[in-house]
Amino acid sequence: MTSSPTEARHPDSVGLHARPAAEILTALLQAQAAALAVVGPAIPALLRAAEAGAEALRRGGRLGYGGAGSSGLMALADCLELAGTFGIPPERTPMLFAGGAAALLHMTGTVEDDPALALADLDRSGLTAGDAVFVLSASGRTPYALALALAARDRGVRVVGFANVAGSPLADLSDIAVLLDSGPEVVSGSTRMGAGTAQKVALNMVSTLIGIHLGHVHDGYMVNLVADNAKLTDRAARIVADLAQVPRDRAEAALARTGGAVKPAILVAQGHSPGAAADLLTVTGGRLPPR
Repeated sequence: MTSSPTEARHPDSVGLHARPAAEILTALLQAQAAALAVVGPAIPALLRAAEAGAEALRRGGRLGYGGAGSSGLMALADCLELAGTFGIPPERTPMLFAGGAAALLHMTGTVEDDPALALADLDRSGLTAGDAVFVLSASGRTPYALALALAARDRGVRVVGFANVAGSPLADLSDIAVLLDSGPEVVSGSTRMGAGTAQKVALNMVSTLIGIHLGHVHDGYMVNLVADNAKLTDRAARIVADLAQVPRDRAEAALARTGGAVKPAILVAQGHSPGAAADLLTVTGGRLPPR
């Protein structure tokens, strides 16, 4: 008997090593597809998670991400993308990863068993009452994740727990519990596979909805980005030209007047001064007004 469904044997794992390579890859792909399917039932919880994250950021607070091992890596991947995709300053989205930067180069299992690390990371994060934190643990019982969730909740931080096992301790400690019931792995216990895929997709969905709630996505464009390299400069010009319905050169001129910031550049391209554009975005809460 196993202690967790994530450690149980998957039906396709028996004799896996002896099968033809193409058959192995097919089995792995089918398991990944099955992991995607478990995200659907979690949508009601994901809606609540997105609103919690957006509310914290909207009021000027922070949205943290936390986890250990492969779950921590999924959290880190989503956390790091918020600045480039939605223009959210990194100091507003602290990452709490068991073992810190050193563990990203050489992952060790011992750090995920140390609750003291979680408390120290929480202290450094700046998370406080009214903020929110996404805590990930495939098993839902990783000591680092549990200590982080418990301490954050005690400080008035809203805890959103993502676990891949029903009835987990993490769910009990969470204000919002997201269950991604991905079950056993084809390689038993390797939660970087199905569990990680479900976590990655769920976080992609939640953070995108947060961006939409905050007005950082408009007509499918990431309108809160600030162009700071060649790729983003080109993307920004295309966004401004399309949404403002102006030629490319006018879009580029507007971006030059706003320091590469897309939202005000759209309004400048439509005829507003940079100051008037900033005032209008303040009135609308950062949302582009209808034309």
